[in-house]
Amino acid sequence: MALRHAVMAALLDGEASGYDLAKGFDASVANFWMATPQQLYRELERMASEGLVSSRVVEQERRPNKRLFSLTDAGIEAVRAYVAEPPGKPTAIRDELMVKVQCMDAGSTEAVRAAIVARTEWAAAKLARYERLHERLLKGRTEDEYCVEAERIGPYLTLLRGMAFERENIRWGESALRMLERRATATRNRKPTTSQT
Repeated sequence: MALRHAVMAALLDGEASGYDLAKGFDASVANFWMATPQQLYRELERMASEGLVSSRVVEQERRPNKRLFSLTDAGIEAVRAYVAEPPGKPTAIRDELMVKVQCMDAGSTEAVRAAIVARTEWAAAKLARYERLHERLLKGRTEDEYCVEAERIGPYLTLLRGMAFERENIRWGESALRMLERRATATRNRKPTTSQT
């Protein structure tokens, strides 16, 4: 999947400025795609030059003018064509923390433990943001009501996937920390053996 597909997915909700997209990326598609604001702006320019998005300038008082992007008919056709393609292989996990965990017995267990704590806290904060977004999407409706009434279901389904992913990160982190604590306790309690001559 290219960044442009994630940008087009975000623009399905309506026109947005590059700033709004960068900010909204964290609340909409960040549970399955990450990008920096610079990457978004570059991709928007490429997409505009290819006729996939159009833009208009909105003049603002006391603030710089902003450029709003929206999908063109060609952009919507590109989304349809992309959705019709079979997906590629699932993404393989490439996670530096997992490499450090794999190697921790040869290095600083405490440094890796601290990294697991930080990752778990980060996942909990991200899950809390996703849960707030979940509440805003439902607007007091049940999930069944939302599924029938909402204009689009895709953002809700990807949000559920993101929530499940962060819950699993928290579960794994808490489990790993318990195991490390048990190991540390056992090591402290182990009595040194003395050899007899």
